[in-house]
Amino acid sequence: MTQRVPLFINGEFVHGGGETIPVIDPATQNVIAELPAATEREVDYAVAAAKEAFQSWRDVPVPERARLMMRYQALLKEHHDELGEILARDTGKTFEDAKGDVWRGIEVAEQAANIPSMLMGETVENVANGIDTYSITQPVGVCVGVTPFNFPAMIPLWMFPLAIASGNTFVLKPSEQVPLTPVRLVELFIEAGAPKGVLNLVQGGAQQVDQLLNHPDVAAVSFVGSSRVGEHIYSTGTAAGKRVQCMM
Repeated sequence: MTQRVPLFINGEFVHGGGETIPVIDPATQNVIAELPAATEREVDYAVAAAKEAFQSWRDVPVPERARLMMRYQALLKEHHDELGEILARDTGKTFEDAKGDVWRGIEVAEQAANIPSMLMGETVENVANGIDTYSITQPVGVCVGVTPFNFPAMIPLWMFPLAIASGNTFVLKPSEQVPLTPVRLVELFIEAGAPKGVLNLVQGGAQQVDQLLNHPDVAAVSFVGSSRVGEHIYSTGTAAGKRVQCMM
């Protein structure tokens, strides 16, 4: 039977109820999986789960969030070869190239374990007569990551470990061409001890991205991909009042 690729919402894997997209192995051109896209209701549910989880996750002590990232990067290293095999099948890369993709993501998960020092604020006494200043770093809320087909481990790992370690919650929308690797990344994150709702995964294409860009409960969006899509994401997201960063 052809594998059906799930969504992950509020701590549970579920199958999307929308249009089914075939997943093709670039090396053989064989269909290796079916990807049921998320419905509008399922995307709303993912954002709602992330919003609810944010209320408690933002108050989790920073060292505890760092320990989650320590456990996660250890699991990523333990499953490095397995992830490389999945990624090679997803993308058509050689096994060694696929492992390099995974390793570059692991390095960011390692950096996320250093979050306590990165979140430290600053103070300045007597910046003016009788005036002291201080800065603090706070999470913004529900963050969204839209990631491309060519690096399905490295680029999601650029995004959600740092966002979540900083106290945000996250909805990941990976490329519909390479959905198998992100699913395994999510499974390992849950195994590391992530609470439900902190990380959610929705599948699909442009329709799901546009819904996330216009959703009132999404605070920030990160994107890596083509200039054409990036320009659309940047203009749509910023027009909706969101913080948007695009690498095109």
